[in-house]
Amino acid sequence: MDADAQHLIFDADDTLWENNIYYEAAIESFVDLVGHREPDRAAVREAVDEAERTNIRRHGYGASIFQQSLLDCWCTLHGTGTPEPAAAAAIARLCGPVHAMEMVLIEDVAATLDALGARHHLYLLTKGSEPEQRDKIERSGLAGHFRDATVVSEKNTSAYRAFADRHGLQRSRTWMIGNSLRSDINPALSAGLGAVLVPHPHTWRLEADDEPGPSERFVTVRGFADLQEIF
Repeated sequence: MDADAQHLIFDADDTLWENNIYYEAAIESFVDLVGHREPDRAAVREAVDEAERTNIRRHGYGASIFQQSLLDCWCTLHGTGTPEPAAAAAIARLCGPVHAMEMVLIEDVAATLDALGARHHLYLLTKGSEPEQRDKIERSGLAGHFRDATVVSEKNTSAYRAFADRHGLQRSRTWMIGNSLRSDINPALSAGLGAVLVPHPHTWRLEADDEPGPSERFVTVRGFADLQEIF
């Protein structure tokens, strides 16, 4: 590893592998399920988003929290405190693919990590349920690329500062790489790191945020393979 090596921190979900597409499919099925009660699909989706916001604040992230959000949303739409057994069973079924998520790597991820790992120090930083995230990291087959893989409850400015401090990373030589403006890009920049946005067409709606202004420390690429042109 030469003296020009950078410290590259990677997000996981929807940066290295597909994730939100499974949640979006479950939400579409849920909207169909409650269509008899609320035919306005946009209104149902907003109710789902609000239930997720509430449960994230209270309980964090993960497939089980997501399923609870759909149950809570059903109760809100039906004006009841407890879902009917048939509805609860239907919601459990449509959440099945979220719980048993197929591991699909995003295009060019494995080859690009191979190339970058030969020149730089690679790390992984993801948020969510630790058992779920650890399971996905293991099943992805990518764990061997990273010097460290850390799971946190939230990726904010303090989390990035703590990660950099724990590993002794020089801020000017450290970059966060991910698909989320809210969790990957903006808090990393606030912590003094560089940031590379790798857009994903199905990034979770709750990860939306304002895009930073022009800066030498903020770069947007078209796809994962383009990271090799930067680093």
